[in-house]
Amino acid sequence: MISQQTRAQIKGFLEGFIQGLLIEHKTPVRKASDVRPTRPYSAKGDIKPFHEAMLSEGILRISEFERSFSTKLGTTFAECARLIAKDHYAQAVREYRVEGKISRDAIRIIEALVDEIGTNGVARSYLDMVVEVLAAKGPPEVARARRADLFLQDTSGNEIYFEIKSPQPNKGQCLEVADRLLTIHALRRAGPPTVKTYYAMGYNPFGMEKASYNWSFATRYLDINNQVLIGKEFWDTLGGADTYEELLEIYREVGREKGRDVLDQLDLDY
Repeated sequence: MISQQTRAQIKGFLEGFIQGLLIEHKTPVRKASDVRPTRPYSAKGDIKPFHEAMLSEGILRISEFERSFSTKLGTTFAECARLIAKDHYAQAVREYRVEGKISRDAIRIIEALVDEIGTNGVARSYLDMVVEVLAAKGPPEVARARRADLFLQDTSGNEIYFEIKSPQPNKGQCLEVADRLLTIHALRRAGPPTVKTYYAMGYNPFGMEKASYNWSFATRYLDINNQVLIGKEFWDTLGGADTYEELLEIYREVGREKGRDVLDQLDLDY
């Protein structure tokens, strides 16, 4: 459940996010029905003369805003997650750094596991991999540090580390997350339930149920059942039952209230 105070904080954060995008997209005022003149030079390399020749200024402005919005929306999930979790956990910290020393044997095991995943895909439980890493021999010798997108600690001292990433990762991103999460276990020298690590996805692009998730790279290189939290199960882990639905309604509310303002600030006057 999301408290009223946290709801207001999330809403204010999202309104600021949209306003920041609008500021980025402010350009000299032209009628939305005008054809955009071809620019002689662009440092960003974003000149599209044939697009601009056929589409009106208004359509181009909306398209550019929507593309930027879609690209950056995922950056809002980590802060929303922190705001929700702070009401339910003893600690909720973004960009949490974990550092210490681990044995060379643990490093070798982690590298071998990541190589195995990269070559063959996930062939066994992520939880079994954690156990193998924790069974590494030898004293801690090598300094290592990893940063988690979100760190939670409950009132009993149990820890949860999240990588909050795209629901459509490529192979390299999957392997990078595997290395990062397994190294966190080695640094903390503990596994579930004392220390849990997850690849978290803010939503499921294939539907509501986890069983519907079908992104090929993720299903091949991640243990979906034990390593990944998708959409509703992620948000409900942070705030309890129905947190996902409540958060989605806050996003809808901001959309309803800011929709007209977006068009006005983009100067879309036909």
